[in-house]
Amino acid sequence: MDTLNLSSKKRETYQVRLKYSPLWESALGIAAITNTPLLNTLEKPMSYWSSIKESISMNLLEHLEYVEKNNTWKALLQILHTKDFTDIEDLTNYIEQANSEDLRFICLPFVGRKFEDIRRQAIQENKTAIKELKKITSDNPFFPDYIQFICSVEINELKNHLIFVMQSWFEEVVKPNAKELTQILHNDYQAKKKMLTKMTAEEFVAWATGGVSYVPEPSVHYVLLIPQYIYRPWNIEADLDGTKVFYYPVSNESIYPNDKYMPDNFLVAKVKALGDEVRLKIVKLLFEQDRSLHDITDQLELGKSTVHHHLKQLRAAKIVEIKNSKYSLKLNSIDSLSKEIDSYLNK
Repeated sequence: MDTLNLSSKKRETYQVRLKYSPLWESALGIAAITNTPLLNTLEKPMSYWSSIKESISMNLLEHLEYVEKNNTWKALLQILHTKDFTDIEDLTNYIEQANSEDLRFICLPFVGRKFEDIRRQAIQENKTAIKELKKITSDNPFFPDYIQFICSVEINELKNHLIFVMQSWFEEVVKPNAKELTQILHNDYQAKKKMLTKMTAEEFVAWATGGVSYVPEPSVHYVLLIPQYIYRPWNIEADLDGTKVFYYPVSNESIYPNDKYMPDNFLVAKVKALGDEVRLKIVKLLFEQDRSLHDITDQLELGKSTVHHHLKQLRAAKIVEIKNSKYSLKLNSIDSLSKEIDSYLNK
């Protein structure tokens, strides 16, 4: 049945917030080096990660093994969201002084307001609540085991581990290049802050993250964007109460600020993807409507393997995505292209 819309109310959207700190980079570095299956997909080569493992202390290596076993990098990220820490000492003092229940609660992942009572009960070692929280998060590859760990680990063991691994990683890995790293993060923060005034919230999030289409959710009022260098080219997504978080990869321009001719890596990917006759035809076909692979091959009269190759490149550039088993054009990605080029030409 058709609906006659007489409402004057516009669809609500979220507000975008930006933050940066080398402390986020530290926690994400710990997450990266302990995510062994993902290491070879990161921008930094395997030789970089091998050299870190060869240069750091044995004690830190042992704690990284503990991180890999228990995913305590998640606890570090959760804690970093509690306040704006001024430095590593501020963070470690906070962990040391936190009481047992508060620290466990902070470390547990947020899974929705309606489950906050279960989250509270879980830290009391309520077996039914822990079981329920694990069930709620069962589609996540590590949350259930992580929840069990946080609810049962001896609190001083957890505190000592978190303090040592974060402090040691910062001192041994981040601090030697902290000035350069902080400048890169600051450059990206400033560039994003400037562009935020020129785009809608949804358009901006898609641009900053290289194509993440995040539509407003009823319980999410803010999107927090945190630039990171160590996990390029990946975006990392997290949930807080009322906030969606994206730790997004910094741009090429932020890494090479003195080269005014250095284009943004996402812009390069888009332009390369669009610089082909077949791919432009596909874009126009998908602008008209979502289509299956079969539909596209019929329209273009090309082989499936050829069309699939072009679609793969368009997807890599975050111009095309798959929705309900069909290929769909990401309109935000196309709409923001002129603003991205304008920003590049006038920087």
